[in-house]
Amino acid sequence: MKVRFVDLNKMHEPIKEELHNAAIRVIDSANYIGGTEVELFEKEMARWLGTENVCSCGCATDGLFAVLKAMGIGPGDEVITTVHTAIATAEAITLTGAQVVFCDLAEDSFNLDLDQVEKKITTRTRAFIPVHLYGHPVEMDRALSIAKKYGLFLVEDCAQAQGAKYKGKKVGTMGDAGVFSFFPSKNLGGFGDGGAVTARDASLFRKIKMFVNHGREGKFDHEFEGMNSRLDAIQAALLRVCLPNLDTWNEGRRRVAAEYDEGLKDISQVRTSKVIPDTEPVYHLYVIITPHRDALIKHLQDNGIESGIHYPRSLNLQPAYQHLNQGRGSYPRAEYACDHMLSLPMSHVVTREEIKFVCESISEFYSKNDR
Repeated sequence: MKVRFVDLNKMHEPIKEELHNAAIRVIDSANYIGGTEVELFEKEMARWLGTENVCSCGCATDGLFAVLKAMGIGPGDEVITTVHTAIATAEAITLTGAQVVFCDLAEDSFNLDLDQVEKKITTRTRAFIPVHLYGHPVEMDRALSIAKKYGLFLVEDCAQAQGAKYKGKKVGTMGDAGVFSFFPSKNLGGFGDGGAVTARDASLFRKIKMFVNHGREGKFDHEFEGMNSRLDAIQAALLRVCLPNLDTWNEGRRRVAAEYDEGLKDISQVRTSKVIPDTEPVYHLYVIITPHRDALIKHLQDNGIESGIHYPRSLNLQPAYQHLNQGRGSYPRAEYACDHMLSLPMSHVVTREEIKFVCESISEFYSKNDR
């Protein structure tokens, strides 16, 4: 048996004809930038989220950057985020000229430690960015309380969590702004790069929408310098086909996660993902913590099973952040996780037979290892 980590062709097969028709519709229209498809997608995503407005953009990194710039964040400011995330979260902060301030993981999850966030707030702190990592929501009541107490902007990084809920509310709708990614492997994956932003305040949303389109609303009137970060019309048309399926796809991911939980529960060497109370995760990834990780990867490969590591190094150990002088030992929980975590095949099309095979292969590896 061969088990793919992500099989995009299999995921898209049921809607293949609709996708082809949508692409042809855009090609026939010859309207490739902006226009009806983008406007309709933004309205449909806003309706799905239960929020008033959505602004699409070129990618989630651009979306984060645009949000921070619209908030007026720049040189002399500090923004707090997790040390365990894709570099895009931190990049967006430093690109504004602000200083990124890292926090370690919480003791019982892959999300940032909110106690540490509060301890790292200074007079220069303007915002913090909780990342709903791997599709697991952050404890938003606590995060919002911290933001209110210290007068901070709260930006939700929802790149891996579209559709996840905290106390019945979808992530991206609770903070001052929320940012989403449509990278192909994401829960709502596009067919190239793409992203979107939400914001609760109308004036902030207006600035974000202008910033990703050269600081303008009209074609030739630029109120300020912005950037060129627009979602292509063909991407919007394809995402419009995918969006109505997202709730079903996410339910499929929860089914896969539950079957992994059951299949791995008796393997003492494996620690599985924990779900915090009042949340409904969407499992962009299914991540385990386990010893002998690299040897296990090889064993799985030998059995035809693909796996991944997200992420091999915490950001403090990346060359890009050596100037912070936060070497190994600065964030022990994140560093431990990076050394021991493994992402198993995850999507709504992973079958029960494949899950059973993966779990049996892991059990076989540790049975041999124990001996």
